[in-house]
Amino acid sequence: MTAAFPLAPGPVVCIGETMAALAPEPPEPLGDATRLRLSVAGAESNVAMYLADHGVPATWLSALGDDPLGLRIRTAVAAAGVDVSPVRTDPDRPTGLLVKDPGPDGTRVLYYRQGSAASALGPEDLKSEAVRSAALLHLTGITPALSSTARDLVTAALAVPSADRAQPVSFDVNHRPSLWSSGEAPSVLRELADRADIVFVGLDEAQGLWGASLTPAQVRELLPRPRIVVVKDGGTAATALLEQRACTVPALRTTVVEPVGAGDAFAAGFLAGLKQGGSVERALRLGHITAASALVVTADHGPLPPAGERDRLLGLTETAWAAAHSAHPAHPDPSATSAASAASADEGPGEAGT
Repeated sequence: MTAAFPLAPGPVVCIGETMAALAPEPPEPLGDATRLRLSVAGAESNVAMYLADHGVPATWLSALGDDPLGLRIRTAVAAAGVDVSPVRTDPDRPTGLLVKDPGPDGTRVLYYRQGSAASALGPEDLKSEAVRSAALLHLTGITPALSSTARDLVTAALAVPSADRAQPVSFDVNHRPSLWSSGEAPSVLRELADRADIVFVGLDEAQGLWGASLTPAQVRELLPRPRIVVVKDGGTAATALLEQRACTVPALRTTVVEPVGAGDAFAAGFLAGLKQGGSVERALRLGHITAASALVVTADHGPLPPAGERDRLLGLTETAWAAAHSAHPAHPDPSATSAASAASADEGPGEAGT
């Protein structure tokens, strides 16, 4: 099979905010918790860390406060093998914070990020040497909702026509309703997504933004310009819609501990597949495998299965893949409760605060 989207040598540069995250340990409703675990949470740094796990050079560009939480985030992302040298330290603004509230219907996320260091990101950050040397830029729909300058950054990155860009741009819609006001999200996110080269969007997400009865093919009609539009239908399948064809790969079944971060993991796996010169089918499989790694942990970033297991899954026939359960080492018992691989999930169905 030929490569789905050949990419030049160089790192994938992921731009956006990462926050400190507090979550009940063990997972339980926040109001009942007696212990909280401190970790880091950010869509773009999640993608960068999973890319590094796959051996793809990855760089994270952002801004952090000059505070202990900022230092902890920088250290954690760097420890995952990500280049954090472009991350600025802002002496006047704090590092953002989120608090997770697990519940029977999903994980509610409360944000404390208004006025954060990353909200001051702007178009000037695109002048970084890291951006100039990138093989691919990865952005999400979270960043344009943070502030006017952050929106200007994303708009500027996508302003140059695709054929004239120094590097392609991938864009994960990542709609966060609590960050938007005045009903502007549907039009803004559609316009930005349609300027990207590669787009990721959940089917339920697209239906909430642009029409309740949309099919993957209709999502593609709404976004005609990208080279690839990947529509993730929760635990059912993911479909990559190219200019001349569509490819659907069923999701792996795996035990779900928490869905937070699975969408980022899927995007990273798919991009890693492209960066490695694989077919679109292989990239979709690698997306599902990586998403499963996020689903079995309470943190946003979980360990990939061993390389041999990844190769085994990637080498399955279509029939064997369709019937496969994740053989993730954290859940070796095949009789473990199987649930949908929430490839479109990230921060859960409920949100509060900004």
